[in-house]
Amino acid sequence: MRRRNFIATAAIGSAGLASTSAMASGQGQAKEFKLKNNVNHSVCQWCFDDIPLEDFLKTLNELGIKAIDLIGPKDWPLLKKYDIHCSMCNGAEISLTEGWNNPKYHEQLIKNYTEIIPQVAENGYTNLICFSGNRNGMNDYVGLQNCVDGLSQIIPLAEKHGVVIQMELFNQINHPDYMCDKSLWGVELCKHLGSDNFKLLFDIYHMQIQEGDIIRSIQNYHPYFGHYHTAGVPGRHEIDETQELYYPAIIKAIMATGFKGYVAQEYITTWEDPIAALKDGFMRCDV
Repeated sequence: MRRRNFIATAAIGSAGLASTSAMASGQGQAKEFKLKNNVNHSVCQWCFDDIPLEDFLKTLNELGIKAIDLIGPKDWPLLKKYDIHCSMCNGAEISLTEGWNNPKYHEQLIKNYTEIIPQVAENGYTNLICFSGNRNGMNDYVGLQNCVDGLSQIIPLAEKHGVVIQMELFNQINHPDYMCDKSLWGVELCKHLGSDNFKLLFDIYHMQIQEGDIIRSIQNYHPYFGHYHTAGVPGRHEIDETQELYYPAIIKAIMATGFKGYVAQEYITTWEDPIAALKDGFMRCDV
């Protein structure tokens, strides 16, 4: 092959690869955004915090998305202005690393949750997030017992107000030393507490990294899962073909359990148009 012809052929091939990459990411593809209303969709606000909250809420209204995750009491009035439900409340926790597994935080945590649980209910919300905290050399069984001791002091109040406390599962790559890093540990905590007002926030991204076997975990342990988060693996980016998880099958597995809660998008967009990336994620999960 002559050099000129080779260069021309290579250029065509490169253009084809670029086009294929763009198609895989979903960028540039005009799709009608129409939801089937089978899935309760939500989105984590922190992933889009470059957009002012009020502008973001207006966008959710335009898209027909009725819920948002991880909003605290000070912003609930703004959510009500736009008729957006807070599908996962926060604001009672100390931090991800300082949690219920350490008794030295129990007094403050009990105070925080005792104050916020009634507020969650009064505002018409249900879910309130919590965290195990880091091990810091602590045995997992000891940490579990400490969580039971602390959480059992707020569960009756949660039951009284119809609020569900949800502990999030994390992986050890992004959150080294975090204790609630396995589905089975979280399920055991749920069993010890024995209340429908304590569940696990099953983060699909985190658990794919930590243990894999996502659909089997959902099938086996779904009674203990009260909420789901999405993101692409690796990288916590879009949930398109640039990552390893096939979300339509995962969401179908969730819905097959009879789940009536929320599935919230929690990925950091790489697209030039972040709202287009968000719409793409909703569509992929809209089974």
